[in-house]
Amino acid sequence: MSKAPAAYRESIAAMDPGQLESLYRTYNRRKYVHPDPLECVYGYASVPDREIAAFVAAALAYGNVGQILRSVYAALGIMGDSPRSYLVQQDVHGLYADYSGFVHRFAAGRHMAAMLAGIKGVIHEYGSLQDAFAQATSDADETYVPALSAFIEKLRSYAPADPGHLLASPDKGSACKRLFLFLRWIVRCDAVDPGGWDRMSAAKLVVPLDVHMYRACCGLGLTGRRRADLKTALEITAGFARLVPEDPVRYDFVLTRPGIRGPW
Repeated sequence: MSKAPAAYRESIAAMDPGQLESLYRTYNRRKYVHPDPLECVYGYASVPDREIAAFVAAALAYGNVGQILRSVYAALGIMGDSPRSYLVQQDVHGLYADYSGFVHRFAAGRHMAAMLAGIKGVIHEYGSLQDAFAQATSDADETYVPALSAFIEKLRSYAPADPGHLLASPDKGSACKRLFLFLRWIVRCDAVDPGGWDRMSAAKLVVPLDVHMYRACCGLGLTGRRRADLKTALEITAGFARLVPEDPVRYDFVLTRPGIRGPW
């Protein structure tokens, strides 16, 4: 992990709730977001547009961050000012034509078009992504893992072909970092996360576990597991829930910044 302020290093060593909260108050600001695909979502004031933009941005959030940003802006640029209007009006053949030249690492244009067709189908049936996700939730569930599995199954059912790794599923034991990142962005609302899904609870979110968060949480003593998989993500989430039960992913952004940005 790159060099970081003393307060950051001390909180990692001791997991002091007060110091973690101090980190949050100091660094949970938009000026520290870049470079991050989340910045691509801020321009969408309408929640129906924002949820689609956030899903696309999160789906492409792997690899070199510079390439991620280029790919996200390219993918969203094809949709114009309103991703929802674009998907409602464009037919599936048009999606494949529009994204025929799109490439992001392992994702080709056909994968992106298939995923967008899935989103289009869900919106047609339920009205919005939030409405579809809400129907999959249960008060009995401690986290949104079951709802996310059902939600991804709905998206895949409307895709005319396999979207590949763009639509991962918790059913396979993966940490599903990109999907939980999407949920963090669209459910939480603070200086960094724009929110929009006002029917969901931040208390049921799961930590988006990437290598930066995994290393930080090993340092915090939140996990001793050697694999950054779904079980590890849930273990870490449970640890943070003991500190902030209403918002267990509260410190995700500030704990991953040094690994992504370098020195503050």
